Amino acid sequence: MVQAKKVALYAVMVFLVYTIVTSPARAADLVQVGFEGISSAARGVGEFMTELIN
Repeated sequence: MVQAKKVALYAVMVFLVYTIVTSPARAADLVQVGFEGISSAARGVGEFMTELIN
């Protein structure tokens, strides 16, 4: 099971490096979308907690 996790992790890392090298603009767009999603989720949780307190 540990070996499978290592292989999967290496495969993901190789894919990420390949994506960044072959298409850096697209990779930057994907990172930006990811950070916007995290920011939006955090904002939503903050608004929920604020409304919960009020």
